[in-house]
Amino acid sequence: MNTQKGKLYLIPNTLGDNEPLEVLPITVKETINKIDTFIVENDKAARRFIKRICPEKSQPSLHLFHLNKFTNVADLPTFLNPCLQGIDVGLLSDAGCPGVADPGADIVKIAHEKSIKVIPLVGPSSILMAIMSSGMNGQSFAFNGYLPIDKGERKSEIKRLERLSFEHNQSQLFIETPYRNNKMLDDLSSILENNTHVCVACDITLKSEFIKTLTANQWKKNKVDLHKRPTIFIIHKN
Repeated sequence: MNTQKGKLYLIPNTLGDNEPLEVLPITVKETINKIDTFIVENDKAARRFIKRICPEKSQPSLHLFHLNKFTNVADLPTFLNPCLQGIDVGLLSDAGCPGVADPGADIVKIAHEKSIKVIPLVGPSSILMAIMSSGMNGQSFAFNGYLPIDKGERKSEIKRLERLSFEHNQSQLFIETPYRNNKMLDDLSSILENNTHVCVACDITLKSEFIKTLTANQWKKNKVDLHKRPTIFIIHKN
């Protein structure tokens, strides 16, 4: 009987329709090649990614657990049962890095509770790459996820984040549903103080990548179409 536990590999994905090895190191391909059990958000997307990065890998041999909004939380610990039997498991995100703005964090927490070794692999993180390229404070920043949809609540939250940024010298990052990106930039331009800086980081790592930092006042005169394009917004008030 194998008493040594398998490992949990955190496998990053691309941020868009790139060739995987343009943005991922060869270690990601090597790891996927040796693992047959994966925890994934979407079956079809996961199989497509695995096929692109390891076309020689047998698809019928894959054993996939599904981790998404429909997953019963009580089932999560069972996803790591293979590790308890000495089998390595891969946690694969739909985009970017598992566990960062991603439901995979719940699996990683359970792995630590079960003393399963967690191995993160290198890959693109839109959050990290956005702050890197923004010119804002990379030593103190916060990711806030989605802002409220209600107009009044959204305005209050934008002003709160602006105040936090000023009081703590902390860059504030957030995202929006892609089809509402243009409205978000309009809201930031009109709600924030004129000299507050706003970075728009869109389509990171793709050929259509757009990253620009301007003041809220300058954005009123600089229009860009962000419709249905993955975008991170960052604000910082000095």
